Amino acid sequence: MSKFIPGLFLCEQFYNEVVKPILKDGFPGLKYSAGLIDYGSEVLGFDTKRSTDHHWGPRVMIFLSPEDISNKEKISDFLSKHLPATFLGYSTHFGEPNKLGVQLLTKVKKGQPITHRIEIYSIESFLENYLSISPNINLSSLDWLILSEQRLRTIRSGNIFYDQLSLKKIQRKLHYFPKDVWLFMLASEWLKIGQEEPFVGRTGDVGDELGSKVIAARLVHSIMKLCFLMEKEYSPYSKWFGTAFSRLQCAKKLTPILDRVLLSKKWKDRQKNLSSAYKIIAELHNKLGITKTLPTKASYFFDRPYLVIHGDVFANEIKKKIKDKAIRSISVCIGSVNQLSNSVDLLDDNKLLKKLKDLYQS
Repeated sequence: MSKFIPGLFLCEQFYNEVVKPILKDGFPGLKYSAGLIDYGSEVLGFDTKRSTDHHWGPRVMIFLSPEDISNKEKISDFLSKHLPATFLGYSTHFGEPNKLGVQLLTKVKKGQPITHRIEIYSIESFLENYLSISPNINLSSLDWLILSEQRLRTIRSGNIFYDQLSLKKIQRKLHYFPKDVWLFMLASEWLKIGQEEPFVGRTGDVGDELGSKVIAARLVHSIMKLCFLMEKEYSPYSKWFGTAFSRLQCAKKLTPILDRVLLSKKWKDRQKNLSSAYKIIAELHNKLGITKTLPTKASYFFDRPYLVIHGDVFANEIKKKIKDKAIRSISVCIGSVNQLSNSVDLLDDNKLLKKLKDLYQS
């Protein structure tokens, strides 16, 4: 096996050096777009040598116009017969799925048809399957709240190698949440902090250090989530959450503090470290300039000796800036579906996500 090559780069080279010339020879005049904007650690830019054991290898997504999509099988068969057996040291042939449905790269004899992963869609069929949206419909604010953030991230972070069908226009359209949706999500995450921040001390005060640690861990997650929101980056699901966080601008300053929160054995130390983290995120909030300047120093929770940043105050100030009537009419500040649940089964099921739209309309 050759030295590891990041998958997104490998796939772009595979397209430029192999797939594009084959399509030009076999289907001259065909208008299409090509890229990689779906599942996979390579699309997110997080793949390593370990990733090569799971659906990884030279692959491309081809997007055809509605008029040409009927040629999908013909194009796929042509590629199967003309692709080389290897590219940059990697096989281009994907074996049969194993019991877990995993396809691995396997060697083939010269001249044998290639079982490739050059997957062919129309833009419409891909968006309907991946996000349950249409490229021709303007998304409402409530539509945005039920989109899987993990999938939005792959579309934003993926690469479009060739574009005759304006796929990049769709990529730009989905680049990030509209302003009022973003404000609602920010307010919701601050409110989550406000609802639990005094409990780190209260649980510890009665000798429940384990309970205090669990609540502190949830607060750390909310702090990290806020950072994604404040830097306007989609957050991935749990496997890549910490890795993606480490690439945020604020991570260098926050990471050692959050580590200390999680490693603290006593609630007072945990509270002290959380207060340091609160100061940083409050300062980041003030730099956004979306509300009046708010206090950055933790203070006591009313007359109890528990240090808090008063996340509800931040939430209420942010909500005042929301203009969208549909967002303002939501009765509870619960955030997007990605803030409601970390369930992969939910966030990867568009039919279930659509049902959650009722939560925002009740």
